[in-house]
Amino acid sequence: MESKSAVQLFKSVIDAPGMKTVLGGLTSYCESCGRSRLEVALELYVGLRESACFRCRLAERTVAALLSIGSSTFGASSKEIKEKFRDPYWRRGLANVIKGLAYFGVQKPFVPGAPFQVVWNITSRCNLKCKHCYANAGTSGNAAAEMGTEDAKATIDKLSRWGVAVLAFSGGEPLIRKDILELAKYASSSGIYVAVATNGVLLSKEMCKSLRGAGVEYLQISLDGATASTHDQFRGVPGMFSRTIDGIKNAVEEGFFVNVATTATKGNLKEIPAIIDLCGTLGVDWFMMYNFVPTGRGKFIEENDLSPYEREALLKLLWDRLKERKGVKPNVLSTAPQFARVALEAEGAKCSVIPTHFSNNELNGALASLSDFIGGCGAGRFYIAIEQDGTITPCVFLPLPLGNILRDDPEELWRGLKAFRELRERDSLKSHCGNCEFRYVCGGCRARAYAYFGDYSEHDPGCVLNASTQSAAGVRTEALNKV
Repeated sequence: MESKSAVQLFKSVIDAPGMKTVLGGLTSYCESCGRSRLEVALELYVGLRESACFRCRLAERTVAALLSIGSSTFGASSKEIKEKFRDPYWRRGLANVIKGLAYFGVQKPFVPGAPFQVVWNITSRCNLKCKHCYANAGTSGNAAAEMGTEDAKATIDKLSRWGVAVLAFSGGEPLIRKDILELAKYASSSGIYVAVATNGVLLSKEMCKSLRGAGVEYLQISLDGATASTHDQFRGVPGMFSRTIDGIKNAVEEGFFVNVATTATKGNLKEIPAIIDLCGTLGVDWFMMYNFVPTGRGKFIEENDLSPYEREALLKLLWDRLKERKGVKPNVLSTAPQFARVALEAEGAKCSVIPTHFSNNELNGALASLSDFIGGCGAGRFYIAIEQDGTITPCVFLPLPLGNILRDDPEELWRGLKAFRELRERDSLKSHCGNCEFRYVCGGCRARAYAYFGDYSEHDPGCVLNASTQSAAGVRTEALNKV
């Protein structure tokens, strides 16, 4: 079966009269069983639960039928499906997919019923002074604006009931909060996969053991140079390189999934190959190249942004490293959505690994067509951000307030807010991004468009395919003249 027909077949099932109504009936939270009805149905389906209320048992029949259609469409056996979804986080993710089908149908790009990941800047206090910090974090911070422990737990309850699969505590430096272990444990016990994004300086052996005991599974540690001079100059405090390396070693030793994050700028561009090699020596699982976005303090170092041609060369280098290191740590990823386009242009029809935002996906055969549905910028689609006071934004790099988690129903915002709909719409993007043949697997970085032009629908000026269009400076001047 050709890939297009596989997707079309699945789409025809979802779009059949009454199907969305049926799926919509499964999206509620079951107070009796203590989980979303979809999660309970999946627990029954894979054999991890024996008893459930009548409505959840009925939901299991619908889910089983839908998974049977999906597995035959994309070439997976029922046994393989059940084995995969014995993992609680995969079950939560699948429940999210089914909820998305009920709410939004099969559309390009795909929108789940809740963001798969929420990045929570739980504090603006930090022990470093990074030049690119999107949060303007520092030692003074604004502790008065932070949620208290009880409000933070209420937020976790909301996210859990909504169906969020991954919660990443970030900042500022999240390990500065005295209740971080309590909050991490509370989130983990709610069935959420817990991550922490940290500068690594506070990752002593004791802290790593405590985080592990609290249920944290994943640590993202920032490293912006292969040498002390580069890293410390970028981070604003001398002596931090060695402490960060020690933190990475402690995290690897304790058994976390460790992702080293590097923000690519003109200041560290030449060291990135050496950073990847260093990650391999340290036993890191992932190396993640972050796009530089001129927001927060980053606005003051905008001249350090890579040119479109420097970024293109870097992404090609990363693609070569990804292929060379297949099956060998670290896996090489990037938040730059153009990474998928670079891979497809390099490999053509034989490309089987499609780099998408925050993951490299093996999409062979009938699955290849899914790259149009899951690829590209995930802001307001696959993830959202929460500020320390509860303000919701589409992305940590896109500081556009869209509500507040403490006072608003996030699901209502997710389904009805105009800004979310526009962030997900690729055909209405401006300049080349809107008609690019790669708009579904890429679509440009919406945060960079917002930072440069004040308009998240504008083009991403960091892409070579936009380099021949109106210059970033020209569009910015035009935008300012309209204000």
